[in-house]
Amino acid sequence: MAIQVEGGILKERKYPLVFMILLLLISAVVLLLTNTASTLNPTSFYPDAENPQPLSESITEEQEKPPEEQRILPQKKEEDDFRDDFVDSIIHWEVCKGGIGVDYMPCLDNMKAIKALRSRRHMEHRERHCPKSKLHCLLPLPKGYRVPVPWPKSRDMIWYYNVPRTKLIEYKKEQNWVVKSDNYLVFPGGGTQFKDGVDHYVEYIEKTLPAIQWGKNIRVVLDVGCGVASFGGYLLDKNVLTMSFAPKDEHEAQIQFALERGIPATLSVIGTQKLTFADNGFDLIHCARCRVHWDADGGKPLFELNRILRPGGFFAWSATPVYRDDNERDKKVWKAMVRVTKAMCWTVVAKTVDSNGIGLVIYQKPNSSSCYDNRKENDPPICKNMDTKDKPWYALLSPCITPLPVDSNGNIQSWPMPWPQRLTAKPPSLFTVPDARETYYNDSKHWSKLVPEVYMNSLSLNWSSVRNIMDMNAGYAGFATALIDLPVWVMNVVPIDMADTLGIINDKGLIGMYHDWCESFNTYPRTYDLLHSSFLLEALQKRCDIMDVVVEIDRILRPEGYLVVQDSMEVIRKLGPILRSLHWSVKLYRNQFLVAKKSFWRPQLS
Repeated sequence: MAIQVEGGILKERKYPLVFMILLLLISAVVLLLTNTASTLNPTSFYPDAENPQPLSESITEEQEKPPEEQRILPQKKEEDDFRDDFVDSIIHWEVCKGGIGVDYMPCLDNMKAIKALRSRRHMEHRERHCPKSKLHCLLPLPKGYRVPVPWPKSRDMIWYYNVPRTKLIEYKKEQNWVVKSDNYLVFPGGGTQFKDGVDHYVEYIEKTLPAIQWGKNIRVVLDVGCGVASFGGYLLDKNVLTMSFAPKDEHEAQIQFALERGIPATLSVIGTQKLTFADNGFDLIHCARCRVHWDADGGKPLFELNRILRPGGFFAWSATPVYRDDNERDKKVWKAMVRVTKAMCWTVVAKTVDSNGIGLVIYQKPNSSSCYDNRKENDPPICKNMDTKDKPWYALLSPCITPLPVDSNGNIQSWPMPWPQRLTAKPPSLFTVPDARETYYNDSKHWSKLVPEVYMNSLSLNWSSVRNIMDMNAGYAGFATALIDLPVWVMNVVPIDMADTLGIINDKGLIGMYHDWCESFNTYPRTYDLLHSSFLLEALQKRCDIMDVVVEIDRILRPEGYLVVQDSMEVIRKLGPILRSLHWSVKLYRNQFLVAKKSFWRPQLS
């Protein structure tokens, strides 16, 4: 006898047992699917790229799985209040007001804290002063803002309305730093010390000391007081990766110019606190008229350079005290440099003046402790009782010399292998704990497989539009290593509450810095094309509000830039509605990767 469909199965009294069994089976399947969506373990889980899991239709519900691997998360309608299980209040965004402009940086533009400082003698006003209250609004876009000029064209010219500033043009008009041409700002490669162009200057340094070997022996460089970062920009042609930095000063937006050009740079200053870089990280440090008083406070700024310069590394100083002896000020500065560098056991390995009258001296840091041991006076002293677990985050400059790093056998750490071999060779500063080497190489294998198979081919990222990348939780920089053949650069950020891997990152020939993601990052708004977060946010939300982190991400990311997050489904469910409320497109892949693209949308001014 056929079952009448019109009556429905509940009305068919001959089959109550069949119905109950069917209902129990459906419940068991739903429970099984829910339990399998567990939190991922970043240290042991390596996604199998050959067997991708299809997506659910929504990040908040499990529905019938579609045939595609990647689906666009449904966009909320305008009348929707963007609620879900985790966002239980309406998200209303407003454009920032009250003096917060298009280029606002919370921890560097805190005028209340800056005005309350007792002194500005040591550049305290250019250091970080984060406000207690978080930014709960969106920065407006500059009038006329558009997608930046793509690399490599951007190295030489940028769209004027993205950084509509002309003060530096007037201030340095005779030195050819930057000029305005129609709707563009053009960077001819000039500078205070680059009278024949920065390319000539770069060659001049290598000819002065052939041992430098740009791009082989010297790979990771720090440029102090970088201007518009032309020095670092042209070193890219030599396979040299330069961390350029300068304070937010009267020259107006030097670092913003650099990042808009697609050149690595950050806002920082040698003031009262240590730089947020690793010990013994840089192969060479450069200063061309960088306006730092190196002998201040008994030489603390030089002690800081010594800390971050690797054993046997070089300091190239191009400034008037090197080659001018016609005024008392330059003579006094030079004598002070001689005294402090000698006390630090630095040696002069080259000193010259070129045809333009520009002088250069190159110092070398010792790669042996013998000089320290043989000094007649222990001044400055070698730092004692150093806690190597403490990262230089809001740490005061040291009045002592950081001891040379040693390996597990007590020998001074060796120089990394020449580039590009150092990228994949065992880093000299690799941890000496028993399983560190295995962990490091497993991490490398993980990213070398995941990036080409997932990030490059499955996440619908337009890599041709990407130049400036930030890895918010870099680990061993496996993500950056896997991208090495692309025309991009990566700022590898090591969070202060994560394992300290920054020295290893530098050993590999890559750049990065420390940061606390519960605070704002030292960069101008709209300076990165892609932000990458791998298993950062789940741990971070225990210390700060994930909404505040999203606001900072929105501040840093350029319109039409990407955010890629690999994290637990709990975090992804939280992020989805927040990002949709910003009018970003949001996609999910394998229930592991959230991919969001920022739009040009800004709230209407009331």
